[in-house]
Amino acid sequence: MDKQIIKEKIKAFTKETVETAVFVVVMVIIIKFFLGEIRWIPSGSMHPTLVEKDRIVVERVSRFYREPQRGDILVFYPPMIKLEATPIKIFKRLTGFFCNDIAFIKRVVGMPGDKIEIKKSKEDGAFTVYINDKPLDEPYIKSKYDYNDCTQAMHCGPMIIPEGNYFMMGDNRGNSQDSRYWGFLPKERIIGRAITIVWPFTRIKNL
Repeated sequence: MDKQIIKEKIKAFTKETVETAVFVVVMVIIIKFFLGEIRWIPSGSMHPTLVEKDRIVVERVSRFYREPQRGDILVFYPPMIKLEATPIKIFKRLTGFFCNDIAFIKRVVGMPGDKIEIKKSKEDGAFTVYINDKPLDEPYIKSKYDYNDCTQAMHCGPMIIPEGNYFMMGDNRGNSQDSRYWGFLPKERIIGRAITIVWPFTRIKNL
């Protein structure tokens, strides 16, 4: 076979491969940025709602037409984690390829402008979250007794949540590193909203 023909075939193959790779990367970025992604649960901080190794769908569509609501389960970059703005780091976050930035998953408990306070009952030791001086009904938590006691170093209120920020808590209050420890979550650090468990098969359900 003529060497020129071989070179042309190699050139055409290389071009097609590069174009395909670029197309795949662009589509991954578009899907993750505008639609959503699948993530897995690494810890027990959201028991009993989510358990270790659950696979969940995290959607990003609703952010274009609605603000996060109380009760939403959000995936986000916690405020104490520095997010480097280098091109390679941004690329990794957009595509998920080799991205090692830590993300948390917690529930929205306090909204911007809310007065929030966590109180422990002197009668039975139960903990209650108060929003604007009214107890919050939380049927989703693991236990109202299995809490870590508030200390002076923790954010238990009473306090007003600033605009553009949210107070996040895990459903497993005795085993969750959440806003009680690191404060308010700025809106710009939200990745998306968890809407469905898709795996394992026995746990498939909407959240």
